[in-house]
Amino acid sequence: MNSYIGHPTQLCGVEEHRLVGGKGDGMRLFVCHNGKGLELTSSPDRNGDITRLRYKGITLNYMSPCGYVAPAYYDDTGINWLKSFTAGFLTTCGLQNVGNPNEDEGQVYGLHGSIANQPAWHSYWTEDEDAIHLFSETRDETIFDRKLVLNRQIKISKNENAFTLVDTITNNGDKTEPFEVLYHMNMGYPLLDEDSVVTIPSAQVFPRDDHAAEDLENWMHMEKPQAGYQERCYYHKFADEKGSASIYQPKINTKLTISFDATELDGFIEWKMMGQRDYVLGLECGNCYADGRDAMREAGMLKFLEPGESKTYSYTVTISEK
Repeated sequence: MNSYIGHPTQLCGVEEHRLVGGKGDGMRLFVCHNGKGLELTSSPDRNGDITRLRYKGITLNYMSPCGYVAPAYYDDTGINWLKSFTAGFLTTCGLQNVGNPNEDEGQVYGLHGSIANQPAWHSYWTEDEDAIHLFSETRDETIFDRKLVLNRQIKISKNENAFTLVDTITNNGDKTEPFEVLYHMNMGYPLLDEDSVVTIPSAQVFPRDDHAAEDLENWMHMEKPQAGYQERCYYHKFADEKGSASIYQPKINTKLTISFDATELDGFIEWKMMGQRDYVLGLECGNCYADGRDAMREAGMLKFLEPGESKTYSYTVTISEK
């Protein structure tokens, strides 16, 4: 017991909020702070994704013009996923599809799948001496089709400005099920601007399309917001299991580093979008690239779960100063 304080949240902890107004009306939020400068907001009503990430009061993520959007507004047709793309620090893509709308083995899939627009069936938090733990379970199940469950834990350290996300995806159905997942992490101003230093120590970088290829040599260079900017995506491959990516902003002396196992999350995407108000850098580890489920099947990158089988993925985010 600390005799200097009246309530433990003076130092660190979790507050449960509910939004009022707009398309996010009624959504639940877990607002967590670790007492060392890191503040993380998770939304149980959107798969336990991370809507805001702050360090010493400074927002590090991009927030799209959509703002908070409740799952009831989700439209899975074509690219209408974008109409409810809050972005935030983390939007999880999958589990049916990542990337382009497509048709795979007779089924039509919209952009980036539906998991980010599903509320957790169950969510709660616990706290101990060393960390805050957020738990959520999202059931991507339907009659006559897939029966996938995503169990998530986010462990927020109280000893350093870092958190680790661990997802376990389980096939509760009676047939082999394809699945894709992409951790769409979105860097925003003031962490992101033309002076940001982006480092991705990959062994190979290749452009997603001809437009990205035109500026391949500048994949690591950020620019000022531009009217009419067309997104550029770059795919990265790592030489071994040590996958990482970082962004450092000298103006605020803040560095964010993502660390993951690149043999498990074998599809790393850099999404460079330098538009006016659409100004964001995606640093995204996943088990596929963003060309759609049909393309990943053709390329041999599509992953499968047998009935009763589970797969666990994890990554760590660390915030530091030079």
